[in-house]
Amino acid sequence: MGFAALVVAFCAAVTAHNLEEALFLPAWSKAAARFHAPVGAFEFRFAVAALTLAAYACAAMAAAGSTLGVYLVCGYALAMAANAFVPHLAATVALRRYAPGTATGVLLNLPIGVGLIAAAASEGRIAWPTFVWAGPMTMVALVAAIRPLLALGRAWANRLRARQSC
Repeated sequence: MGFAALVVAFCAAVTAHNLEEALFLPAWSKAAARFHAPVGAFEFRFAVAALTLAAYACAAMAAAGSTLGVYLVCGYALAMAANAFVPHLAATVALRRYAPGTATGVLLNLPIGVGLIAAAASEGRIAWPTFVWAGPMTMVALVAAIRPLLALGRAWANRLRARQSC
């Protein structure tokens, strides 16, 4: 499968993964304090929706021929492949109960992410010396975005609740 097809598959995999998390992780997080701070459903769903849209934005940039977009989508794929192991698989093993996102992470994000990066390299779309720093930087940026997105979602939820109580 070529890079362009894998970008589409990557977007589908991220969507499936984030949908699984959006549906089940907020409730799961209340009993998984060692691995995940409890999160409200609205704030978490807001954050994963924003991160899903970010994946599509990176994919669109790559499809438009942007070198930056290619590195961003490959870095995002690296983050999602790593995410299959930490925290999902690690939490499932440590807690001895299924952590939402593990199946889609291991069965979709990991193989599609690795395939996407390999295809980008074999087609000459990325250079390994650049990806060695750009991939991890993209991962760090995605992780760094989670708390602000949760805070923004929480603030929005509080504002909606305040409007409803008036």
